[in-house]
Amino acid sequence: MTAPLRLGTRGSTLAMAQSGQIAEAFTAATGRPVELVEVVTAGDRSSAPVHRLGVGVFVSALRDALTAGTIDFAVHSYKDLPTAVANGLHIAAVPARLDPRDALVARGGRTLAELPPGATVGTGALRRIAQLHALGLQLDVTPIRGNIDTRLARVLGPDADLDAVVLARAGLARIGRADAITETLDPMLMLPAPAQGALAVECRVDDQDLVELLAVLDHAPSRAAVTAERAFLATLEAGCSAPVAAYAELAEGDDGDEIYLRGAVISPDGTRDLRLSRTGTPADAAEIGKALAAELLDLGADSILGHEGHTGPGTQQFGSTE
Repeated sequence: MTAPLRLGTRGSTLAMAQSGQIAEAFTAATGRPVELVEVVTAGDRSSAPVHRLGVGVFVSALRDALTAGTIDFAVHSYKDLPTAVANGLHIAAVPARLDPRDALVARGGRTLAELPPGATVGTGALRRIAQLHALGLQLDVTPIRGNIDTRLARVLGPDADLDAVVLARAGLARIGRADAITETLDPMLMLPAPAQGALAVECRVDDQDLVELLAVLDHAPSRAAVTAERAFLATLEAGCSAPVAAYAELAEGDDGDEIYLRGAVISPDGTRDLRLSRTGTPADAAEIGKALAAELLDLGADSILGHEGHTGPGTQQFGSTE
């Protein structure tokens, strides 16, 4: 009997759920058995706010295990991956992406517009904090940590201390908690993180047999969208915790499929908000992302991100009517 392939995963409810789903899909498609191997990461051991932990804090231990050969492949939330290429490793598949939008879970079934001034809203992402401030709703936004159930308990539990939390819709869906959502936030209000809702299935580049097997899980439209978004992020030289947002959609154009990419850089206090959009073909996904980032840098995005360079304009939006 063929030995099971070892799939490395974090031990959180979400990570185990998405890794289990990938394992089932892989076995169904290839007939190869898979066993889950829990790997503890530095991010799991820390209680610090996500934006202070550094890029790749949730993936480095998994990649170390891959390199050491103690696991055969790993499943990551793609938005957690550093944009730099990892030597000796390969993203063998980007499965079909779930809805990348953010979601609000609020007491009393409220929507974002129904929250009163001073309402307390928790989220773990600087990108979300910045965009909530930019909306000018006079909300009391606070950074929070913890797994999905812990965050939901701060709104829905007996000891709730927040009026609402904002999380990724895909994460709630993957663990069967989409029923808790009181509003799925329109990207016009809250642009998602680059690669939000997407998974990355990674293995060693020299394991060609496994590279070929994992390709059965790849979803070309999702890979193209994520490629555009992450090229945008990489060109800005920003990490996964920076106040950078991007959302690429594929649609049928006059001459075939087109990518429509929206990108934004927002100051943490929401007072500066630069937004642009760009279109192109899926084959040019990376170039679309790079070009959009370059346009935002010309407008002063690097000063918002804390880079040396331009002194950009104040609270303005450019480009598309978002």
